[in-house]
Amino acid sequence: MEKVGLYVVGILLFLTACGSVPLTGRRQVLLVSDQEVLSASLTQYNDYIKTANVSHNSAAVDQVTRVGRRIAAATEAYMKANGLGDEVKNFSWEFNVVNDPQINAFCMPGGKIVVYTGLLNLVSSDDELAVVMGHEVAHAVAKHANERMSQQVLSQVGGSLLGAAVSGSSAAVQVAASAVYGLGSQYGVMLPYSRKHELEADHLGLIFMAMAGYNPDAAVTFWQKMSAQGSKTPELMSTHPSDANRIKEIQRYLPEARQYMPANR
Repeated sequence: MEKVGLYVVGILLFLTACGSVPLTGRRQVLLVSDQEVLSASLTQYNDYIKTANVSHNSAAVDQVTRVGRRIAAATEAYMKANGLGDEVKNFSWEFNVVNDPQINAFCMPGGKIVVYTGLLNLVSSDDELAVVMGHEVAHAVAKHANERMSQQVLSQVGGSLLGAAVSGSSAAVQVAASAVYGLGSQYGVMLPYSRKHELEADHLGLIFMAMAGYNPDAAVTFWQKMSAQGSKTPELMSTHPSDANRIKEIQRYLPEARQYMPANR
């Protein structure tokens, strides 16, 4: 009977902790509050940026900031237009370039964006950079980190303490954030997202970059270029869908994304 009771409580808690991803509508379980996610993520980000080799190359910083601000503005406009303004009201956008040969970038919940110089060496236009930045912003807006942190909290406390997890144990959340962001681990800053999350971020990212006035068709050529890296798989692609499947899915999303481009583009 006790197990049945815990099962029923668990189901009820999962139902009350459900949300949905903007645009795609996918249902997701979010056991950690937005406030706790933002607080834990900011702690991890601040710890990282203190020790990172931040670049002061004006051309690189200007490009990342330029593209990032346009995508951030487009994302906020989309969210507000769809009654989701509260979801990004506490975002405090920040853009940094880090000297690192990895072909990588990330966006923490709350809008903290980092692009590695290894990636900048590969992109040949603002459109291509927008492919990556739109994708990373999409991870934050879709609350993929919250989903992963929720899974980590559950794995820490076990099903019998699900209620405590949902109520928000700060210690548990901080431990989950450390596991998710993996500071100091072989993964760098962000542990890999699932393939489901990656394809969803591709979808949303194409729309955000199109709204910002960038050409979403650049996504196909960019990922073809990433694929051409051969055996030197970029960190950004380490657990992503296969190159062929990813490009196929992007091509499927493109007609929808083009509809969001400004008329004067």
